[in-house]
This record gives sequence, structure tokens and C-alpha cells, in this order.
Amino acid sequence: MLSTLARYVPALEWGRTYNKDTFSNDMIAAVIVTIMLVPQSLAYALLAGLPPQAGIYASILPIILYAIFGTSRSLAVGPVAVVSLMTAAAVGKVAQSGEMGYATAALTLAFLSGTLLLAMGFLRLGFVANFLSHPVIAGFITASGLLIATSQVGHVLGVKVSGENLPEMLHSLFSHIGEINLITTVLGVAATAFLFWVRKGLKPFLRSKGVPPRLADVLTKAGPVAAVVVTTLAVWLLGLSDHGVKIVGEVPQALPPLTMPDLSPSLVGQLLVPAILISVIGFVESISVAQTLAAKKRQRITPDQELIGLGAANIGAAFTGGYPVTGGFARSVVNFDAGAETPAAGAFTAVGLAIAAVALTPLLYFLPKATLAATIIVAVLSLVDFSILRRSWNYSKQDFLAVAATILVTLGMGVEVGVSTGVGLSVVLFLLKTSRPHIAEVGLVEGTEHFRNIKRHKVRTTPDLVTIRVDESLYFANARFLEDHIYNRVQSDKSIKHVVLMMSAVNVIDFSALESLEAINTRLKELDIKLHMSEVKGPVMDKLETSHFLHDLSGKVFLSQYEAVAKLTGVPAVKAAE
Repeated sequence: MLSTLARYVPALEWGRTYNKDTFSNDMIAAVIVTIMLVPQSLAYALLAGLPPQAGIYASILPIILYAIFGTSRSLAVGPVAVVSLMTAAAVGKVAQSGEMGYATAALTLAFLSGTLLLAMGFLRLGFVANFLSHPVIAGFITASGLLIATSQVGHVLGVKVSGENLPEMLHSLFSHIGEINLITTVLGVAATAFLFWVRKGLKPFLRSKGVPPRLADVLTKAGPVAAVVVTTLAVWLLGLSDHGVKIVGEVPQALPPLTMPDLSPSLVGQLLVPAILISVIGFVESISVAQTLAAKKRQRITPDQELIGLGAANIGAAFTGGYPVTGGFARSVVNFDAGAETPAAGAFTAVGLAIAAVALTPLLYFLPKATLAATIIVAVLSLVDFSILRRSWNYSKQDFLAVAATILVTLGMGVEVGVSTGVGLSVVLFLLKTSRPHIAEVGLVEGTEHFRNIKRHKVRTTPDLVTIRVDESLYFANARFLEDHIYNRVQSDKSIKHVVLMMSAVNVIDFSALESLEAINTRLKELDIKLHMSEVKGPVMDKLETSHFLHDLSGKVFLSQYEAVAKLTGVPAVKAAE
């Protein structure tokens, strides 16, 4: 009973071995991550079109719930740039930012996403992540990073930028170019430049001055906080808000409130598709980060349980004034590098953020939005990776097409259409690749029991025997392709008496493929050619035995291709080669 419960509540497992040293490491990591998350959470909330406190609220209970139900020891859950942008795109269609209905729609989106993730977890659908190819995801994230950065340029310049795609955003930006606020621009550009320098140059600078490595790490992670403090003081002391500098304003000094999602059919209908897309993208991003970090410590991630952990986190966000969350790359890497041993580090981070929500929010009144925009720009530009275009072009033109199409559609039509295109392209590419499987005619390598492609190797063949090796599982999309290949081969050679299907690479034969095999057997029998099979895997044989195919097969099923050649030619193959 306890082991079953521990399977769904991983905290019971790592909690048994929790000790003082682990607590110390987790607490240090929590302090570092909390320092990083305060400005980042505020910034991502604004990106989502929500009040800044929503970012902090979405980083408290969701982190605690993931710590209980998640399997990653290092993953840090909360608002992330791509999901924040997708939230703004989805919720912006049902309400205007700043309206009461906007925040309600955002937490309803979190509830729907959480419910979908939980259902997928309990149904063990973690394999869904495999349907999105890495090149497509990389293309989508690159395009999203550009959209996010462009949307924030307006805050840096002090002008309004609207639109769901790059052309609309650029048109909006240039149409308001005459309204640029010089003071805001100076603050925003200075903050952006400083944050870029912090990311690349602060740590080497501190180390050159003799600062210990751990302290240099902490100070580097605290760079955004320094930008927040300095620019906030500048606005307050110089009265810059009276000169057109947009500020955060009043942030409620309280713990997350109890909120309720709106489950009216009309709103659910409008948000369901975006919730599905956010769930899939969030899960793929989260599981990729979690598995990468777990591999470094030889730990194990359970995808199905990760779905449950992320689902619980999103439902927690829905009832505490938040919006959709997932595992973030940057904060998870910081958490890992800071020495987090268990998910308890996340729970301690949540406590730190709760303290910040209660005690520090009044200090954020004069925080310029340009600084938060600079924080977002610096964070998301690290996600932009155009090298994926060159690498995919060199390796696979089909993958390049998928990446390029995903980037162009996302930039040109927005994130929802872009991610839908990415998902569709991933499935279409899979069908294309498997609908025309590699099929090779093979022969015996002299002096061995190995069979290789006659077009690549010097091999021995027999005129009346043809061996066709199928390098793919057989299913509805490629069954007819195999039929046509075999018919074309036998029609051009009247001496053929035996056709052997070498099935070593076939893991599955669906019902459509079974019917194709029956048709091949019948057609070859009419031509007085026997159909044989070799190296059929056990699970495939089990399925074939439930049908009449083996009973009607004109030839035999051989354990190995070597045995098939020896029996059908009447001479042991190796001996014949001597």
C-alpha cells in the first residue's frame, strides 16, 4: 500500500532519507532561486497581460504541489516566457487585459491545462511528448523568443506595441515611433545592457577580483535584482513617473487569494484548444529540462508522474490567482547549479516568495516596466537558436522544412497557429518517413551468415530466390508501398520461384498490413511463386497466429534468413560459398 502511494506521491520516497546536509543544500538553492524569481515572476506576469502579483502567486502553491507530486529533484516550476505568451494570445481573445474577466480567464486556462495534464498522467500518456520532434520544438521556441522580445521593445521605448504576430507588432511599433519616451528608453536600454553584461561578464569579473565561486554565482544570479533596485530608486528619487515613465504601481501586500475558475461552457469552449496546446508544449519543455538535469546525477524521471505533478501545479495556480505554469529552463538550471538535492528546495523557494509577497511588494511601486521588459528580453533571447536551421539542413531536408515552416508560421501568424503547425508537421513528417520505408534486396556476404543490401555490398544471390528486407514496422500508411515494391520486382524476373520477407526490423503489423500480406501471398501464389518469412519477432508472430495468414501462407516461416537460404537452395550457405 505504501509503495503504491509513494508511486503517486514521490515526496514520500525522498522524504525518508532527508537529513540536515540535504536541508542545508536545499535552503541555499532556494535562496538563490528566490532572488532570481522575484523580478522574473513579475516580468512574466506582465508578458501574460496580468497584474505583476499574478506571477508571484503562480510561483507559490504550484511549486509546493510539484514538490509533492513531481519526480524531478531539480525542476523549478512557475511562469515561463513561452507559456506566458501563449496565455496572453489565448486569453486576449476572450477578454481585454486589465478587465476582471481577463484574470478569471487566465486562471480558468490554468485549471483546464491542469485537468488535462492530470488526465494524461493517470492514463499514462507521457509518450505524447514523443510526437513533437525536437527540431520543430526548437523552431517554435526560437520564433516565440523573437515574438516575446519584439513585444517587450515597446516597454523599453515607452510606447505601446500590440499584435499577435511579428508583422503586426512591427507595424504597431513603427506607427508609434514618434511617441518614444526618452527617459524610459534610457532606463530600458541601460537595464538591458546591464543584464546582458551580468549574464556573460559579471561572474568572470568577480572571479578575477578574487571573489569565491559560490558567492560569485549568487551575485550573478542576483543581477536582475540589482537592476530592479537601482532603476526603482532612480524613478522614486528623481520623480521620473511624472515624466511618462510607466511603473508597476501598487502591488497587493498579501498571500495568494482563493480564486475560482469560470467553468461556463462558452468560456471552456473558447479556451479548450489553447489549453491543450499549452499543456503539450509545457510538458515537452518541462520533461526535456527534467531529464537533462536528472541524467547528470543518474536520477530517474517518470514522464507519467511528471504529468501528474505539472497537472497538480496548474490546478494549484488556478485556485490561487495564478495562470498556467511549467518547468522553466533557466530557473531549473540555477536550482541545479545552486546544489538543490530534493524538490524541498522548491518548497523553500515558495516560502521565500510568500514572504516577498507579504513584505516586499510595497517596495515595487516605482519599479519601471522597462526594467521588467529588459529582464524578459535578456531571458528569451537566450532561447533563440537559428543554428537549428543550418544543422537540420545539413542532416535532413525534411526536418529543415519542418523547422523553417514552424518559425515562419509562428512569426507570421502567432503562437497558437505556430504550435499547431509544429504538431501537425511532426505527425505528417512521421507519416511521410514511414509511408515509404526503406526496403532492400539482400544477399549473403561470402563466408558469413550475414545478409546485406545488394546495392551496397558484394554479396551472393540465387536467381530463383529473392529476399526483401523491410526496415520499418508495417501499418496502414506503408502496406501498399510494400505490395507495389514486391509486384514490380517479380514482374521483371520470370525466374523467381521464392520470395522471402526478412522481418528482423518489423516490430508491428497492423490489420491493414496483414491484409496487404494476404494479398501479396495470393498474388504470388497465382504466379507460382512461394512467399516465405524469416526472423519474425515473437510479438509479431503472436499477432499473426491469431489470423488465418500463416495457415494460408504458400511458403514457410524460418527462424533466420540463413536457414531460409540453406533450406530453399538445398545447400548450406557457407559451404556453398567455400
